[in-house]
Amino acid sequence: MKSYPVLAAVCAAAVTLFIAPGPCSAQARKDAAPPTEADFRTVDPENVLVITTTQGPVYVEMIPEVAQATVTRIKELAREKFYDGLTFHRVIEKFMAQGGDPKGDGSGGSPKPNVPGEFIWKRGPETPFVRVKALGGIEDGFVKSLPVRTQNTGLMIMTADGKVQAWGLWCKGVAGFARANEPDSGNSQYFLMNDFSDALERSYTAWGRVLVGQNVVKVLKQGEPPPVPDKMTTVRILADLPAAGRPKVKVLDTQGAYFKTLSANANSVCDIELPAKLE
Repeated sequence: MKSYPVLAAVCAAAVTLFIAPGPCSAQARKDAAPPTEADFRTVDPENVLVITTTQGPVYVEMIPEVAQATVTRIKELAREKFYDGLTFHRVIEKFMAQGGDPKGDGSGGSPKPNVPGEFIWKRGPETPFVRVKALGGIEDGFVKSLPVRTQNTGLMIMTADGKVQAWGLWCKGVAGFARANEPDSGNSQYFLMNDFSDALERSYTAWGRVLVGQNVVKVLKQGEPPPVPDKMTTVRILADLPAAGRPKVKVLDTQGAYFKTLSANANSVCDIELPAKLE
């Protein structure tokens, strides 16, 4: 059965090699000073997926705090070199790019068992959540680089485990796990968002965020499948690359003071651009 997310709408957010302040984000104020080196967080190389494509490299921060089983599966497949040479078989303009199917038509997967859906997860006081907006009974913010929505923190004292429900928001750059109709049918296919979709909310597993290379995702050849699809030449965990030539991936720290200023006037977490870079 084919694995695919449903169609969606649009939101303005982006991350590339280095993002300067954009016109649709809170940091577009002309008087805003640029972030300093102290405002950046170095991403754990164990949680960076390096997708080298025929259009260029893409660096994705994997976030096990929100999707442990899914991140574990992607790491397993990457370390087995399962993804090497596979195509982006479904690329839809202003929506997403999907790959990871050895059959190349959306119906295949790995020999491993399917992964249970992690659409909604539990957030406790230990979760590195940074609130940006409170909207009645819900809060929007970030876990590391991932935009999320969650029940109000105040409800933690009313739950048996001291935790509340949370789920990923499907802004541009968010990485998701494709599935068939059954909720627990994700296996190997993943997708990278090129625009916002509220249609996916609480229905697909969000497991990471593109930090560097969103411009590459944008130019992957379109089609279902494309006539000549782009490929993943290699997919690796950054920590597994030789240390001598391995870049550091840095992103604006959402727990820092600069981010607090940047996000103060944002209409939506999807409007917040997180500067990211390689060093």
